[in-house]
Amino acid sequence: MESSVTLRGWSGSRLASLALGAGMATVAALTMRHFYQARFPASLRDAAACQADSFFSCANSALSPVAMVRGVPIGFLGFMVGALLALGAALPSERLERTNAALAHVNTLVALALTLYSAVVLRSLCLTCASYTVLALASLGLFWLCRRGSGTETTSGRWLLPSLPHLAVFALATLVGAYAVRQYWDARVQARTGDAAAKVVHQYFALDTVPPPSVLSPYWTVRSTARFEDAPIRVVEYGDLLCSDCRFFAEQMHRLEREFPGQMNVAFQFFPLEARCNDVVEKDKHPGACEVAYMAAYRPERFGAIHDEVFAHMTEAKAPAWRAQLARRYGVEGALADTATRARVQRFIRTGAEYQKTSDQYAHGVRSTPTLIVNGRMIIGTLPDEQMRAIFQAIVDQRLGRGKRFIESWVD
Repeated sequence: MESSVTLRGWSGSRLASLALGAGMATVAALTMRHFYQARFPASLRDAAACQADSFFSCANSALSPVAMVRGVPIGFLGFMVGALLALGAALPSERLERTNAALAHVNTLVALALTLYSAVVLRSLCLTCASYTVLALASLGLFWLCRRGSGTETTSGRWLLPSLPHLAVFALATLVGAYAVRQYWDARVQARTGDAAAKVVHQYFALDTVPPPSVLSPYWTVRSTARFEDAPIRVVEYGDLLCSDCRFFAEQMHRLEREFPGQMNVAFQFFPLEARCNDVVEKDKHPGACEVAYMAAYRPERFGAIHDEVFAHMTEAKAPAWRAQLARRYGVEGALADTATRARVQRFIRTGAEYQKTSDQYAHGVRSTPTLIVNGRMIIGTLPDEQMRAIFQAIVDQRLGRGKRFIESWVD
């Protein structure tokens, strides 16, 4: 008799398949929860940021370009595969088992690819996502263990051929579910432009005010006035040129600059998350970040171009050879050996210690990127465009005497 995972009564393999399917569905649901929490933070405290020494981060994965397809989180596909595997164990059939075996191969390859992308490209790892990969591998291994050496039918590969009717039903159910998930995404986006944005504005103005850094960086990514303090909207960004959240913030500032012309000044306060130049970091969170900072600071007139090019080629920028080419292209080869440049970057880094501790884990006030000082109030991490736009608009309205009544209308 041919070996099987689910067709031999309530065997150990069938129970294991049921547990693995339920586990995959549960873990996938948790990844979707993290996805929505990162994309739609309920408060300033929930904003995403690159934390010093934090390799394990769900936010980096949730905010990555591969985290969703047209508003549908990747975790939803994992949920459907896990649910089908559990269904195949609860209501077993030969055709459904073949379909699950075929899907297990594809699912495991995708999960491994996403885990590798997160570890190599994003330089972070979501433990929940990694747990799904482990469960997917275990499920695939279970199929192979039960089928190994089970006769001609198995060795011919027939057990890997899915049942087309079952596969079609699964695809249809996935498409219908994906449509519903996309509708939920659209509803969250619409809600974010209203209540959530107003709530964040209220939270922003309730924050304690903090002083500007004692040494303000002359490297600005947005400049509207000659003096920093003359702009209605003033942002000091403690940033790292190899930080994916900083890249998101830079792109966001370019978008909002068009909506608030002549009203924004954004100063880039170098804060590379690499132990070679930043004693807040015990491990090299972003290897090469110090080199990039020195090159960007070496010739102030080249800062903007280097800043934008590094963010446009962040994956390549993590390679020493690419950074060497960047230095030659912009004529900043001497940056790494220039003591004045190193000292200048160090002055900016040290200003992070001037702020009150934001975490018991770190002795410094600033310990992640981006950390923003927006008109004297600190925001750790990034916010969606709608919420940042609402804060900027409230700042402008307040300056013009239009915002006081609106802010006071909100109560806890």
